[in-house]
Amino acid sequence: MTHSLSSDLTRRAFVQAGAATTTVLTASAYERVLGANERIGVGFIGYGLIGKRHVLDFQEQKDADLVGVAEVHRGRREEAVALIGAGCKGYADFRKLLGSKDVQAVVISTPDHWHALQTMLACAAGKDVFVEKPLTLFVREGRWMIDVARKHKRVVQVGTQQRSGTHYQRARELVRDGQLGKVSSVRMGTFRNIMPGFGTPMDSDPPKDLDWESWLGPAPLRKYNPNRAIYHFRWFWDYSGGQMTNLAAHSLDIVHWFLGVTGPTSVTSVGGRFSLQDNGETPDTQDSIIEYPGFTAIWSHREACTGQSQGGLEFCGPKGSLSISRAGFKLVGDRKIPPENAVPQFTGAHPVGGPKRVEAGPAQWWTKSVEDNTGNSRSQFTQHVRNFLDCIVSRKEPISDLESSNRVATVCHLANISLRIGRGLRWDAKSEEVIDDAEASKMLVRAYRAPWDKELTALLQ
Repeated sequence: MTHSLSSDLTRRAFVQAGAATTTVLTASAYERVLGANERIGVGFIGYGLIGKRHVLDFQEQKDADLVGVAEVHRGRREEAVALIGAGCKGYADFRKLLGSKDVQAVVISTPDHWHALQTMLACAAGKDVFVEKPLTLFVREGRWMIDVARKHKRVVQVGTQQRSGTHYQRARELVRDGQLGKVSSVRMGTFRNIMPGFGTPMDSDPPKDLDWESWLGPAPLRKYNPNRAIYHFRWFWDYSGGQMTNLAAHSLDIVHWFLGVTGPTSVTSVGGRFSLQDNGETPDTQDSIIEYPGFTAIWSHREACTGQSQGGLEFCGPKGSLSISRAGFKLVGDRKIPPENAVPQFTGAHPVGGPKRVEAGPAQWWTKSVEDNTGNSRSQFTQHVRNFLDCIVSRKEPISDLESSNRVATVCHLANISLRIGRGLRWDAKSEEVIDDAEASKMLVRAYRAPWDKELTALLQ
C-alpha cells in the first residue's frame, strides 16, 4: 500500500490509506518513533496570517519535524517551503500531504469553511490535528467532527490559545473558587474603526498564483473577487460568520471554560452592516444576549467605532468582578457598602427644582485588588503547541478539545442565525436542536458542493 495520493485517488483508496496509517500510528507506535528520534512529523495546511505564526511556533519545538506545507496559493506555498528549509515539501493539494508517511500530525489554518472537512479527512488518514478556530461554519459540522475523530481515535487540538495562558488558568481558579461569588453576568466585546471598509471591487479572473476552485472547495461556486479571498473572506457568509465566530469565539470559550457550562438556553442577536461601504455581508455592528442557566452573557462588536479598545471580558458577581484579556487580568472586590447605604436618600420637601440628595457614605473598605499582567499572547501560542505535541505522545485529551469547542462555536452560529432571521432562539443544549423554530433549524446545516459532498458522505458512514 503506497502512502502517496494521486490527484485522481478514489474515495475507497483514500479511506484504505487512512486506515493503514491509523494502524501504524497507534499510541505505542508514536512512543517507538519518539524513542528512536524524538521527532513528530508535522504538516501544515494553509499558510496565511495565522498559518505562518504556527510554522514559527512549531519550529521552536525540538520534537517537531516540519515536513510539508499544502497551500493553494503558489507564492505562499513557496514562501513557506523556503522558511522551513530542507526536508519540507510543498503540496498544491492537501490530500497529497495527508497521504505522506512522513506526516503524523497536521496544522489546519485555512479559511473557516474548510476547517471541518479537512479535519475529518485528516483524522480518516490517521493524522492528529491542530485546527484553528472558528471550529465550524455551521452547527452540524461540529458533531460530525467529533464522531469522525472518535472513530479514528485521533487527538484534535483547537486553536483557542487563551486556555494555555498561565494568567487565564490562574483567573479560572479564582472564579471557580468563589472569589466573585455566584457569577450573574459576563460582558464581552471588541471595538475598532475600519471605515470606510474594503471597497467594492468587481469580480474578475483569479490571480495566476491562486487555485480559486481549490480555495472554494465545499463552498458555493462563485466568481473570484479580491474581497472574497485571502483575509477578507471573513466578511462573507459563504466562508465565515464574521466577528461573531472570529473574535466572540475566543471570549465565549473562556466563559464556558471558567463557568463549566455546556450551552445556552436562548440566544438573541441584532445588528447589521450599517457603516462599512463595501461588498461585505457579515455585520459591522452586532449585539448578542446569551442566556445560560443562572447567568447572562453579552457580546458586542463594532467595526466603525472611534475611541474604543479591542478585546477583553468581565465576569461580575456580588463579591467582586474580574476583567481579563490577553494582556492580563484584574480582580476587584466588593466595596462592602451596606445595602441601605447604597440607596439614595432625600431630606425635606420636593421643591420644583427637585429634592436635596444625600449621597451614600464612603466605602467601608475595599478588598485588595489582584492584578496579573503576566499574560503574553506569544507564550500562549507556544504553550498551546506544546500541549498538542505532548498529547500526541500521551494520547490524552488536549486543553482545547473538540467537544467543548463545538459548544462554543454553536453559540456563535446561533447568534448569527438569530440576527439573520430577526428573532431570538431557544436552544436545547442536550439534543443540540432549536426549539419550535423550523426556519432556524434548517440553518443548522448547509450543503457541501460536489464532489466534496461525496467525501463527507463517505466520512460519516
